[in-house]
Formats: sequence, C-alpha cells, structure tokens
Amino acid sequence: MLGRDVLCRLAVDGLPAVGAARADLDITDPDGVRSAMAAHQPDVVVNCASWTDVDGAEEHEDAALAVNGTGPRVLAEACKESGTVLLHISTDYVFAGDAVRPYAEDAPTAPRSAYGRTKLAGERAVLDLLPETGHVVRTAWLYGVGGQNFVRTMIRLEGVRDTLDVVDDQRGQPTWTADLAGLLVRLGLGALAGTVPAGVHHGTSRGETTWYEFTREIFRLLGADPGRVRRTTSDAFVRPAPRPSYSVLGHKGWQGTDIEPIRDWREALAEAFPALLAAERGTGATGG
Repeated sequence: MLGRDVLCRLAVDGLPAVGAARADLDITDPDGVRSAMAAHQPDVVVNCASWTDVDGAEEHEDAALAVNGTGPRVLAEACKESGTVLLHISTDYVFAGDAVRPYAEDAPTAPRSAYGRTKLAGERAVLDLLPETGHVVRTAWLYGVGGQNFVRTMIRLEGVRDTLDVVDDQRGQPTWTADLAGLLVRLGLGALAGTVPAGVHHGTSRGETTWYEFTREIFRLLGADPGRVRRTTSDAFVRPAPRPSYSVLGHKGWQGTDIEPIRDWREALAEAFPALLAAERGTGATGG
C-alpha cells in the first residue's frame, strides 16, 4: 500500500525509481540484496517491507523478526557498503502506548507486543549501522487505495450492517499513504542534500482521534448517518496482541528542516475519500 504510493509520487515528481515486491527481492537474503544494489546503484533505498500482522506476530515472533529486524539489518549493511541513504519505515508500537501527550522522537521505547519488539529491532539495526545516513520514519494508522485497511473496511461494512460498534478508547493519527509517500520523497531529497540529519522522524498526520470518531467521519463522507456508529471499549474486542491506547506521535523533530509535517487527518481523508470509495466499490480510481 505505501510502496505503491511512494512509486507513484516519485513518478509524478519525475524521479527514477525501481520497485521490488517480495517476489522480486527477499530483504533477509544478503546476497540478493547486494546483487540488487549493484544492479541498480540507488541513491536512496526506501524500505516499505514489513510483517504487519500484529496478532500473527504474537505466535510467530521469529518469522516477524526475520522481516522486521533481520531484513532492515541486511539492508543497512548493504547501504553502509555502498554509501546509500536508507529510509526505514517503523511504527508507534515501539512505544508502550500509555502516554497522555504525543510521543517525541527521542521518547523512551517500551514495546508491549511481539510486533513492537521486532520493529524496534529493525530501528536499532538501521540507527546503529548507519549513524550518518540512516533515517527511521515511524508512522501509524495507515490507509490508502492500494490495499485493505480500516477506511475501506468501514466503507464496506456501512453497506451491510445497520450499526457498527467501534472502540473509543484508542487514540491515534489516521495517515494517508499518499501523504506519507510525499514526506518520504522530501526526506530522501533532504538527506541527499544534507539538510535533514539522520535519525528518527515521525510521519503521521496532524491532529488525533479515536477509531470511533474516525468511523463517524467516514460515515459522514459516505452521506450515511454517523449515529449508526456506536462507541465501545477495547474490552469488547479481545485480541492476541495488546493495542496501544495512545498512539499519537509528535512532530517537533521536523523543526529546523525545510520539511513540513503532514497535514491534518481530516483534510487528508476528505481528499483521499473519492479514490478509496472507488477502489472499494470497484468503480475506477486507484492512484495515490
């Protein structure tokens, strides 16, 4: 989902890029990664590969660690050998998720799930191996046209259910993958120009909301009655992996650079919605 929008944004900006799906490149294979690097000689590598099955990671932590921890290390080692900038996508799950104000880029990490632990391992590998050219970009609550996600699921369920029960005790920042893709392109260019220092960045929309309020906004954009969305708590949806109650990330790290944080989530959702609706209902637009 994010990788497609990154390639789309690069194409719009006239920047050459090569996209590698999982079938094309196994990031846990050092020889394969080195061969790909030698063949394409990129200035910047953007790692959108990730094990994102949060609940599945609880049962298969070793497999998740291979993708989320070993893979980034292999990429970082190859980028170190070639002097290439690496942008690595991470997650809010590296935090405990129990804060009451936005997490700063340098806030202490304390993952409470296997997914969070494996993603933190990837962060550390990139930052340790690439202190001058490694960029970790944490994001959260992603949605986009190119894959299944919360927005598309709510669009579908609105058409088949009279009411929806949605949790109102988890707060976060819905983030459109097209907006994040634009941020990543600007970050890559800034890294090459030396105007953005290496380290940790936060790539989420401004503002914050709950899944319940998010769903009500989706219903409003559909022209449906938001009153059909009923609030509930996380206790009603017991999952193998704990969900953060507070996933809001701060954006102060962008100060001093020429990169603006991503816009407010409501503005982005309104712009993205026609394409999301068309993709979910199979009526056309698929671009980011």
